[in-house]
Amino acid sequence: MDNRDVVGSWLSGPGEATKDMAGGDFGYRGKRLGLPEEGRGAIAPLGRRFGAIFIDWALCMVIAYGLIARGDQHAAGNWALLVFFVLSALTVSTVGFTPGKRLLGLRVVSENGGRLGAGWALARSVLLCLAVPALIWDRDGRGLHDRLARAVQVRI
Repeated sequence: MDNRDVVGSWLSGPGEATKDMAGGDFGYRGKRLGLPEEGRGAIAPLGRRFGAIFIDWALCMVIAYGLIARGDQHAAGNWALLVFFVLSALTVSTVGFTPGKRLLGLRVVSENGGRLGAGWALARSVLLCLAVPALIWDRDGRGLHDRLARAVQVRI
């Protein structure tokens, strides 16, 4: 292998390097889970997931600042995290999406495609509030919080 191969594989990303060197073809994100590549039921794109969490966090800040903390900015952040946790746990376990996810056309489902149970939704919400598990992804684009809760975020 000459230097151009090494640089070319680096520029193409780790997936291409793995295909070239180890002969592995992982396919598209969600293939291992039996999900379609595009359209309804496909793995949710990262941009929409970030947008949904931004909408949810903004909603929780408005609730915490306006209704609970009554204008106390220092207390609002702590209350917002608690409101975010409750919002996430309740809405994901009952209807499968938060307000932000619904606005952006996303849903949280179990790995087998059904509704995520209350216990798994609660565990997912705890991990999401810790933030670090949400920043570690697998090759299907699922955050560690989703993987540990046996959940998948898909398009609806």
